[in-house]
Amino acid sequence: MLFMEFSRCCERLEAISGRLDMIDIISKELPGLTDDELPVFVRFVMGRIFSDWSSRKLGIGPNLLYDAVGSVAGVPKEQVVEKINRTGDVGQAVEELLAVKSQMTFFHEDLDLVHVYSSLIGIAEQEGKKSQREKLLAVRRLLGNAHPLEGRYLARIMLEELRIGVGESSVREAIAKAFGVDSALVEHAMQALNDMGEVAKLAKRGPDALSDVHITPFHPVRMMLAQQGSIADMIKEHGEIAAEYKYDGSRFQFHKKGNWARLYSRRLEDVTAALPDVIQQLMSATEHDVILDGEVIAIKDGKPMPFQSVLRRFRRRHDIAEAQEAIEMVPNVFDILYLDGETLIDLPFAGRRKKLEGVVTMYLAPQLVSSEQAAIEKIYDAALAAGHEGIMIKVPSSPYTPGQRGKNWIKIKPEVDTLDLAVIGAEWGEGKRAHVFGSFLVACQDQGKLVPLSRVATGFSEEQLAEVYEMLKDTVIAKSGKEVTFEPLLVFEVGYAELQVSPTYEAGFALRFPRFIRLRDDKDITDIETIEGIRTRYGRQANSAQTYQN
Repeated sequence: MLFMEFSRCCERLEAISGRLDMIDIISKELPGLTDDELPVFVRFVMGRIFSDWSSRKLGIGPNLLYDAVGSVAGVPKEQVVEKINRTGDVGQAVEELLAVKSQMTFFHEDLDLVHVYSSLIGIAEQEGKKSQREKLLAVRRLLGNAHPLEGRYLARIMLEELRIGVGESSVREAIAKAFGVDSALVEHAMQALNDMGEVAKLAKRGPDALSDVHITPFHPVRMMLAQQGSIADMIKEHGEIAAEYKYDGSRFQFHKKGNWARLYSRRLEDVTAALPDVIQQLMSATEHDVILDGEVIAIKDGKPMPFQSVLRRFRRRHDIAEAQEAIEMVPNVFDILYLDGETLIDLPFAGRRKKLEGVVTMYLAPQLVSSEQAAIEKIYDAALAAGHEGIMIKVPSSPYTPGQRGKNWIKIKPEVDTLDLAVIGAEWGEGKRAHVFGSFLVACQDQGKLVPLSRVATGFSEEQLAEVYEMLKDTVIAKSGKEVTFEPLLVFEVGYAELQVSPTYEAGFALRFPRFIRLRDDKDITDIETIEGIRTRYGRQANSAQTYQN
C-alpha cells in the first residue's frame, strides 16, 4: 500500500462522524493488505506507531518537526509556527506549506506505507549526541517526498495525534467485520497481546488463531482499572466481596522469567533501572516465572509517604543508590496474570489469588473476603489509620480485564470526587505568574477523540506551576493570543464539587469548582476518564440528590 492510499483513507475517515461508517471504511481496506502492511495500517489509523506494550518513543517533538517542515517548504520556522497558530492544526498547516513547495518541485519518490514505518523505527533508534540531527535529516527526507495530503497525516502520526476520530473499539469492530470473526475474540486477543496490529494478523488467519493467544513475559499488558462505588452496593449485588488496601503509590507490573526480570509502570514504561531494590525484593519473593500486578509505596518511619515520593523514584535516572537509602520502597502484590507459561487472566479473581498465595512468599497485599458490611468497613478504617488512601473492593468471580474500567473493581476513599483528565491547552498567567501557564484546559476521551471538559486554575503551588511549565513548554502546537494548545501528553487528577450539564465545553458537561489535585505522569492519555464514565457519574450524582431530597 502506498502512503498516499493510506492518506486518502484517513481523509475519508476525517470527513465523517458516524462510527458505523468509519468501521465500514476501515473493514474494506484490511483484507487487501499484506501481512507486513496490516499491522502498520492498523496502528497508524489509530494514530500510533508502536505496539501498545512497547515503551519505545519516536523522540520527535513539535520543535524538531517545525524545523524539518520549514527546511522542506523553504520557509523560516517562525512562518511554520505562524501557520500552525492560524490553522490550529499541525497537519493542515504542513499540507498547505507542502502544497506551495509542490508547485515548485516536479519529482516525488512515492512513499510506501511499510517504508514510512521503517523510517520511523529508524528515527526512534537514533541515540547519542548526534541523534537530534539525524532525526531531523530523516524527517526532512520523509517530508521531502511527501505530497501535501501525505504531509498532513505524516506530521500528525509523528506527533501521535492523528485527529480523525478512530478509536480502538471502532478498529476492533472493523477487524471483526473484515475477517468474519467475533469481535469478542478480537477484544480478548487484544487484552492478552496489547497490540491491535498483531491481533489483526491473527484475525486474518481465523478464529482459531485468535483464540490461541497467550500473555508473553516482557510484553506488558494494560492494567485493569477501577471505578468509584460503595461497599453497600457491592455487597447487595455480589454478596461476598474481597477487600484490599488502596495504596497511595504507583502501579507496577513485574515480569520474571528464570533469572531475568523487568518492572513496568502504569504507562508500561520500563522502570527497571530506576527501581533495582524493588526488583530484588520481588525476585526474592518467588522462584516461578510470573507476571504480577501490584503497587509500590514509599515508607518512612513505618508510615507510607505521599504519592509524589514514589513518583520521584520512578522518574529517577541517576544517583539510584543514594535514592534507595533516602526512601524505602515496598511493593504490594495483589494479582497474578501469568504463571510458568500459563495465561491466567480468564481465571476468576479468587482462583488467581489462590495461585498467587501459592507462589509468592512475601509482599502480598492483605485481603479480607466477607459479605458483612461491618467487617469491610473495619478494614476501610484500618487502611485509613495506616495512612493509605482507602480500600479496593473486588468481585471474586471476575476475570482480569486489561485496560478496562468496570464494576468488578471498585475504589472506596474519603476524598472529594476526582477525574483523571488530559491537559490539551492553557492560558498564560498574570502578575507574578505571567512567566508560566496560569490555567489549563483539560479533556476526557470519546472514542479516541479528546473533548474539552473544564478549565483548572486553582490548587497549584508556585513550584507545581513551574514544574508543569517546564514539562509543557516544548509541546505547544498552536498559539492564539494568551491561549496555547498542547500536544496531549500530561494527565492531571482534578477534584470537583459536582458535574453540571453545560454547552460551554464540547463534552456537554462542566466541573463545578475544579481544583488541581496532582500530576499523574504515571498515567497515559489512554487512561483518562471517558465521556461514558462522565455520564455515569452525572447519573449517580443526580440519583443521590433525588434520594437526599426525598
